[in-house]
Amino acid sequence: MTFTAYVEWDPETKLYVGIVPGITGAHTQAATLDELHNNLKEVLGLCLEEIKDLKSDLPQFVGLQQIEVSV
Repeated sequence: MTFTAYVEWDPETKLYVGIVPGITGAHTQAATLDELHNNLKEVLGLCLEEIKDLKSDLPQFVGLQQIEVSV
């Protein structure tokens, strides 16, 4: 199975943060992108073990949208 992770840089903690949308608990952080990838893979595996009966109902990645607002 392949999942899409949302990754951002947190300047306050100086860490990368990764989230797999739609999978409760599938989030982690790391100092490097390689480490983040490994952490996400591990946590995603653990999360999927918890919801193994629901695998057919998992959300599917559709795309990203950028929203511009005036502040």
